[in-house]
Amino acid sequence: MQDSFDITTLIFIVLAVFVIWRLRSVLGQKTGNEQPPFDPLSRRDSGVRPGPASAEQDNVVRLPGANGARPAAEVQLSERWKGIAEPGTPMAQSLNDIARSEPSFEPASFLEGAKAAYEMIVTAFAQGDRRTLKDLLSKEVYEGFERAITERERRNEKVETTFVSIDKAEMAGAEIHGKTAQIIVRFHSKLITVTRDAVGAVVDGSSDAVVDVTDVWTFARTLGSRDPNWQLVATEAGQ
Repeated sequence: MQDSFDITTLIFIVLAVFVIWRLRSVLGQKTGNEQPPFDPLSRRDSGVRPGPASAEQDNVVRLPGANGARPAAEVQLSERWKGIAEPGTPMAQSLNDIARSEPSFEPASFLEGAKAAYEMIVTAFAQGDRRTLKDLLSKEVYEGFERAITERERRNEKVETTFVSIDKAEMAGAEIHGKTAQIIVRFHSKLITVTRDAVGAVVDGSSDAVVDVTDVWTFARTLGSRDPNWQLVATEAGQ
């Protein structure tokens, strides 16, 4: 029994030594160049480890404001007015000044708002809606509109106006007076407009004729104001 026990023990010792030797031999074969398992955290961290510059580090994407990057603010403002104002013209310069004061200013958005205001004002004037007009017009322009409405009411006349379309709205000029920006917009629209007397007889216009109308309106706003709205400050008939 004793001899059997010693032989069994010896066999286990030999096997243990063999396993340890194999493990050491395998571990000792690593060169340090093996690809590690994918680890998103370690991959992100590897880009900021200190060390000598390398070709791989030159491929790092730099955020705006980093060395060599061109901040968006440095983009020529005149590029925003392509098709609206020629670079170097007074109009382009005024638009540049507006955009510097209010970077969110965009011609397309402004013109969409101007078209909406144009339709609202024309419709409100026809309906004698003083409340709507007062919010959209400067004091001087409102007084002129209000006198016309009062005179029309004195004659017991009513105006019916229907918008067929606003074919075009384009910037025709821009100016800065102190802190007040003014933009001139030329509207090309098609309207049906008729004026009737107290008994419904037509005294002006036609309920069937579509008329081409060109209006040149000037909108103004104090730059930096919390109120985002532009007010109508002048009107004239266009050619």
